[in-house]
Amino acid sequence: MADLTRGTRKQVCRHIADKLGRRTIVMIGLMGAGKTTIGRRLAARLDLPFVDADAEIERAAGKSIEDIFNDHGEAEFRDGERRVIARLLEAGPQVLATGGGAFMDLQTRDAIARAGISVWLRASHKVLTDRVARRDHRPLLKTGNAGAIMRALMDERYPFYRKADITVESRDVAHEIIVNDVVGKIAGLL
Repeated sequence: MADLTRGTRKQVCRHIADKLGRRTIVMIGLMGAGKTTIGRRLAARLDLPFVDADAEIERAAGKSIEDIFNDHGEAEFRDGERRVIARLLEAGPQVLATGGGAFMDLQTRDAIARAGISVWLRASHKVLTDRVARRDHRPLLKTGNAGAIMRALMDERYPFYRKADITVESRDVAHEIIVNDVVGKIAGLL
């Protein structure tokens, strides 16, 4: 996608928007993979709305995700997450960034498969731990060694993420390069 002219890139993006229909492009991956950052840029490139599932969950609950975890536990958070994502998928076409655990839920995976195209932003352990070390708002990382927790999450979740329609390597390069990779793979899929 990087070697295409600006006009050709616009044609590819129009083609994607036309072929997408009512489907949602769903960004999946671990915390720190870039789902929100790349998702926003992808939405802008494709002239689609961008929605962050975590922000929608917080709005619906009237509290932060950390507070939901603390007050109600992960199981109740995941139940609310499932309902919010199902509702959001009805509003396509759009780009939707999901929380790292959302794709683990069978009902959510099935809903995404029916109404969307899943894009796994896969990242190495080093990339993820470097990125999440810059912020302290991740409830799952507050219970111990962030590197060890991240490794355990990778071991647990990567087999599920592999079921995504598309996989793009998230790495420390300009965001536009990752967006180009995603656009190219979506165009190839469609």
